[in-house]
Amino acid sequence: MTLLSFLLQASWRLLALSIVAGLISGGSSAGLLALIGRAITAEPGQVTIGVPYFVILGVIAPIAAIVSQISLIRLSQTAVLNLRLHLARQILRSDLQRIEILGAPRLLATLTDDVQMISKAISTLPLICIDIAVVVGCFGYIAVLSWQVLLMVVALMVVAMGSCIVLIRKGKYWLTRSRNEQDQLYAHFRTIAAGFKELKLHTKRRRAFVDQDLYGSADRFRRQSERGLIYITVTSSWGKFIFVLVMGFILFFLPNIMTVPPTTMSSYIVIFTYLMLPLEKLVAKLPIFSQANVALQKIDQLGLSLSAYADMSRSPRSSPAIPPDPDQPAIDRHWQRLELRNVSHTYHSDSDDRPFTLGPINLTLTPGEIIFIIGGNGSGKSTLAKLITGLYTPDHGEIAIDQRIILDADRDWYRQHFAAIFADFYIFERLLGLDRPELDQLAQDYIAKLQLDRKVQIHGGQLSTTALSQGQRKRLALLTAFLEDRPIYLFDEWAADQDPNFKDLFYREVLPELKRQGKTTIAITHDDRYFDLADRVITLEYGQVTTDRRSGAGFLS
Repeated sequence: MTLLSFLLQASWRLLALSIVAGLISGGSSAGLLALIGRAITAEPGQVTIGVPYFVILGVIAPIAAIVSQISLIRLSQTAVLNLRLHLARQILRSDLQRIEILGAPRLLATLTDDVQMISKAISTLPLICIDIAVVVGCFGYIAVLSWQVLLMVVALMVVAMGSCIVLIRKGKYWLTRSRNEQDQLYAHFRTIAAGFKELKLHTKRRRAFVDQDLYGSADRFRRQSERGLIYITVTSSWGKFIFVLVMGFILFFLPNIMTVPPTTMSSYIVIFTYLMLPLEKLVAKLPIFSQANVALQKIDQLGLSLSAYADMSRSPRSSPAIPPDPDQPAIDRHWQRLELRNVSHTYHSDSDDRPFTLGPINLTLTPGEIIFIIGGNGSGKSTLAKLITGLYTPDHGEIAIDQRIILDADRDWYRQHFAAIFADFYIFERLLGLDRPELDQLAQDYIAKLQLDRKVQIHGGQLSTTALSQGQRKRLALLTAFLEDRPIYLFDEWAADQDPNFKDLFYREVLPELKRQGKTTIAITHDDRYFDLADRVITLEYGQVTTDRRSGAGFLS
């Protein structure tokens, strides 16, 4: 995708209006130049003849320029807004595993730097359109003076543009490489934030990270950007040299080839002097447009890779129990049986040549069960949790609720049956998507029961803070899960960061209360002292279910 095609997709009408207005402004400026040239060579009595035209063109030129700039400002801001929203929606529609493989640094670089570079390029377009129109108008005036001179000038410009295109392509190649390196540089920046404590506590590790990993990536980014921008700078200087060469040809060699009247030569001098500024500005903007096209290519690549893995989730097909409104899919709160039938999933990682395969798994879940999933590290517990909740799509096998097989079209509806707290959970600062009556009061009651009322308050669905300890943050995540009121709950090592009192409350009060409400609870845990409280204990080893052993208050009331 090029910058022009991107803008055409955003709004071809605004783009057309801006271009036409820019051409009118530039043409008016060229017309003013022609009037000035004629006034220089005209007899004293003839100068006043062009005054009305001068006034008209002098008014049209700035007005048309303003219209062009306002149109492109509106277009650029709308285009960038739509691009950001489109990328965000595309990311959220994509398969979770693909997002995990792409990584946060690449996504952040695209959503920030790439979009910003495109916005910067678009903001320069109004003046570029006017400058192009001025150049075209000046060439038109040259044609009026002498079509032979125009052909010579155009021939030299074609040679100049051809050589510039070669240099621009080389510059774009290195700018593309530097943009690819930027993803790795973002990953190192993220390491600084996430691994700050570990880096501070180990001097040799910190020095090795800065001197080797960070410096190596930053230096490659510098060298590649430097090469790309050098090519672009050489292109700019080369273009200026060609223009000076054209002017020199007109002034010094043209009179030897053909007869040029002094008045015509004066007009040529005025034209080429006037052309210097817009041509310099056009050439100076080449780096921005080259970088913008690189950014668009990166977004295109990301968009294609995301769409290839896009989760085509939408509301399920119309049925008496499920309304067709895609924004409000109905949860089946009266389900009786959830089955995983020969489900398997292979997890591919760019850093691991041997992918991990979970399954085939055969499991049946029923309402009101408390299920513990246990197993060693790397046994597949979290992968199984993501399969059960619909975040991962099975490579083989099928998932069904009450004999209804979950297809791609049903997957988003299926996921709405779960409230989950994963090990890498995230807390939103607002209680988004919850429209329960008296939400603030209900949330504040839960906060008091979770012993967070001295630290957190709720006002208009807004949490006063999320800057808490890890154990307290998990309790805050538990608050959100309670308010979601889903039929199935999944907790991934929720009690791992809790003190003994809250750990005991979780297993002996929270889970039994969810069971009394008919909720199915799945808990990934290592707390063997509480295994007797579960209805079933499922053991995973190396991606296989080795055992499925079947074996009990008032917190939420």
